[in-house]
Amino acid sequence: MLKSRKELDAELGGAARAWLDEALAEAGHDAATPDAPGPYASPPWELRYAAAGRTCGPEHADSVRSLLLVEARAPLSSVTRLYEQGTAAERRAVLLTLHRLDLGDTALPLVEDALRANDTRLVAAAVGPYAADHLDPHAWRHAVLKCLFTEVPVAAVARLDDRARGDGELARMLGDFADERAAAGRPVPEDLRAVLALTAPADEGAHRAPLTAAPAAPTEES
Repeated sequence: MLKSRKELDAELGGAARAWLDEALAEAGHDAATPDAPGPYASPPWELRYAAAGRTCGPEHADSVRSLLLVEARAPLSSVTRLYEQGTAAERRAVLLTLHRLDLGDTALPLVEDALRANDTRLVAAAVGPYAADHLDPHAWRHAVLKCLFTEVPVAAVARLDDRARGDGELARMLGDFADERAAAGRPVPEDLRAVLALTAPADEGAHRAPLTAAPAAPTEES
């Protein structure tokens, strides 16, 4: 969960707080003068973004990076550069912050890239509020299947209840996935059963037939 500035101030040491003050001031200045570095140059706050983990600790890095993106009112050029050139942790922070930036659907390629990855941290970050708002139905259904396939808890999927409700096509895809697992002697994830229940209209949920149980199999490490 991303932390607020107040929470960070309470948890960071003095040197890290001073560094964050300076970093946010640079980001705010860049937001006020967006053309100053030139369209292809990296503004100073982007260097701070990369250093957040080293300076503020990895446990605070997501929150610090998110604050920088918001304070800078990061444009698509910045979020794309930080995502494409960043480490997995830096990419994750971009994905976690997209819904807080004024980008419309222009950052969807970053979400789509993360959903093609096998890094479960990126997949979990990619199915947040931005994806819920902007992924089309086809892509969103495949994102849910990606979570099930990679064992990312579906609790990470923002607005799952709303988007899954009454979605017959998603129900069909879930059924096919469950059948494939059962045929291979692998367990059907409990999360799949939970999502399948959501796809039924409210007055039909109690009558949906249960999935056939798969033969017992050892639990796999994610």
